[in-house]
Amino acid sequence: MLRLYYLAIAVIAFPAFAQPQPAASSSRLTVEKIMQDPKNWVGTAPSGVFWAEDGKTVYFNWNPEKAKGDSLYKVVLAGDRKPQKVSPAERRSLPSGPGVYNRDRSQKLYDKNGDLFLVDCRTYQTRQLTNTVEREANPQFSGDERSVVFARGGNLFRMALSNGELTQITYFDPGTKRAEAKPNTQEALLKKEQLGLFDVLRERKEKRDEAEKIDKADTPKRPKQFYTEGRTLMSPQLSPDGKFVTFTLAKAAAGAKSTVVPSYVTESGFTEDLPARTKVGAPLASYELFVYDVDRDTVQAVSLRSVPGITDRINFTGGAATAAKPDTSKRAALRSVTISNVLWSPQATNRYAVLVLRAQDNKDRWIMQLDPATRTLKLIDRQHDDAWVGGPNIGFGPNPGTLGFLADGQTIYFQSEADGYSHLYTVNLTTGERKQLTSGRFEVQQVSLSKDKKFFFLTTNEVHPGEQHLYRMAVTGGPREKLTTMTGANDVTLSPDERNMVIRHSYTNRPWELYFQPQQSVVAASNKKNAKAKPVEASVSGAPVQLTDSPTAEFKAYPWRDPQVVTIPARDGQAIYARLYKPSGDVKANGKAVVFVHGAGYLQNAHKWWSQYFREYMFHNLLVDKGYTVLDIDYRASAGYGRDWRTGIYRHMGGKDLTDHVDAAAWLVKNHGVEANRIGIYGGSYGGFITLMAMFTTPGTFAAGAALRPVTDWAAYNHGYTANILNEPQTDSLAYRRSSPIYFADGLKGHLLICHGMVDVNVHYQDAVRLAQRLIELKKENWELASYPMEDHGFVEPTSWMDEYKRILKLFEERL
Repeated sequence: MLRLYYLAIAVIAFPAFAQPQPAASSSRLTVEKIMQDPKNWVGTAPSGVFWAEDGKTVYFNWNPEKAKGDSLYKVVLAGDRKPQKVSPAERRSLPSGPGVYNRDRSQKLYDKNGDLFLVDCRTYQTRQLTNTVEREANPQFSGDERSVVFARGGNLFRMALSNGELTQITYFDPGTKRAEAKPNTQEALLKKEQLGLFDVLRERKEKRDEAEKIDKADTPKRPKQFYTEGRTLMSPQLSPDGKFVTFTLAKAAAGAKSTVVPSYVTESGFTEDLPARTKVGAPLASYELFVYDVDRDTVQAVSLRSVPGITDRINFTGGAATAAKPDTSKRAALRSVTISNVLWSPQATNRYAVLVLRAQDNKDRWIMQLDPATRTLKLIDRQHDDAWVGGPNIGFGPNPGTLGFLADGQTIYFQSEADGYSHLYTVNLTTGERKQLTSGRFEVQQVSLSKDKKFFFLTTNEVHPGEQHLYRMAVTGGPREKLTTMTGANDVTLSPDERNMVIRHSYTNRPWELYFQPQQSVVAASNKKNAKAKPVEASVSGAPVQLTDSPTAEFKAYPWRDPQVVTIPARDGQAIYARLYKPSGDVKANGKAVVFVHGAGYLQNAHKWWSQYFREYMFHNLLVDKGYTVLDIDYRASAGYGRDWRTGIYRHMGGKDLTDHVDAAAWLVKNHGVEANRIGIYGGSYGGFITLMAMFTTPGTFAAGAALRPVTDWAAYNHGYTANILNEPQTDSLAYRRSSPIYFADGLKGHLLICHGMVDVNVHYQDAVRLAQRLIELKKENWELASYPMEDHGFVEPTSWMDEYKRILKLFEERL
């Protein structure tokens, strides 16, 4: 048995990793090979794609030279379409981001390096608008499009595009306003007496008052000084007609204690403390919405009391969550909410403003219409969830998610999980008409509006939960045209005229590459099933043309497996999607199996594109080479499968998400020749948590487990993630008690490896240390803890990856 004698720093090391080495082969996998610096073997996938404004050139980040950092490359579509490295001079002249367009898209604004720029989209000439030490940011066209409105130093300014005339719109002061001391009755009486007795004093005061009156009359009109009094100013927005500014003030919570993460290996030679987060249940910031009336020069708060359900409460009695009756009295406390940026209709004549409120208890999201003149709110849509509101593009905090106006300036579009899947809806703010534009057992995962505002471009997984394709659909709904053809994931960047596409595509066993495809040829091509991309030299009109080729020759030499995407029946009748890796050909199955648990909880990995867990994917190929069967499931709460699957772990992590893994292990035994006593499990972060719960609460299912950077006690994790699922520890202690592995450590029977980075500012190293102490006190001997002094939550150093996965492989080789 593996025995732990001392735990001073809780670092236990295996002996030297001597492994039998088969005959040399350029394609043989080893831990050292698959865990080396990815750019030296897998290659660096292209990313950050954007088009030149004339649509003739595509730019992207890439690193075929294996430099220390990525470089900018381009492909000129009229030429041979071979990637060229962009010169420093050209790189400096390019826009820094997508920018914003005026209504007819003849001009484009963007900020770069703290200055503002204007592009003429007909001549492609760029004009620099500012060149200052202070940063200018977030430029927008004014409602009449004659000026640019931007932020500088926390305030809004307007610059006339004709002559550069600059006007300050707001005057926010981060300080606290000092109250002027008013004279008491005694002082007032003495002053009146003095002025009545002495002519010189009275005449001097009259002259002074007249001079002040003249000065005031001669002073140009300035915006009223508004003191934020230590609160954080967020998202000031000017209405298109220039009459109102909306903004939010955030007040930091008092008494919210943050964790400190010590870093031991430092340049200074001293232990240094890293700032880290608070823990779930800590006091949260509060938010208020304000309207500044420019003409009246007044600032007033917006009351949220009219928001439906704003006084609702959730009670937890006896461990059960029950909705309390709302308190409708005028003094009822309001639920704490976060407030999104305000979105104004683009027309200067319409003053429609909408925003998103989200309850900090995570049960409600409201889309509200704001009347800035009266500061009143009107409900447009309320999404309530007894578990928690979420799903693709639903929004969180200041990000409203999918939210925009159609061409009429009075119809908004947004996404909601109202029918169980994240779909696209519209509401006309004038008539109240509501339409659901998409429906079905799939998710709308990305949305953008065409430049003429007649079509939506949608990325969905309707072909298969493990595929992503781009569609075009009229803004009124109806049939969707499928614009991409390649099986896997298709991340599309449209050209400025929306006639061509650059597709960042990958398949299960092929990393991300760039492809060019003319959109006008796509609809016809999409009728061909499983159309394959053609290489540059063999391309035909309309077919995707590959632009980049990133992996090294050594990487390509290995026959990477295409795992089968299967469904496994869960005990409650649901279908679990999974990737199955099986030995075949010359590789004989050895009866062993490993189940991998992806991290993040709400994430998808049983899909048909190149996984973000590419190291784990390569490790699974290595295991199959040794005869293992490997299974990778999208357990309960994984992304891509709708609301019920997403919320299947509410108030019990380690419940259905764990039984899904137990059911998957039984399925392997029943259907794939796996021996029941030779199954291992491993994963990182949430995957590490599930591994602990499996080893502690279902010890007969998994003989060995490797828990990497695991959460051991959910009361020690962050608020934004944990409170969604388990509420708060002070109000729902049962949910935390039954979901935290540290309370079940006595159940450990198999062999456990724990690996954790010591400077992890996400899941703190303290989690591993506390569990280690618990295992010591329980007198458990079949476990080890490996610590990595210079690693955060996501490992960076190849040597750390190598060390960790050698330990994992050794665990499975010896204990299965």
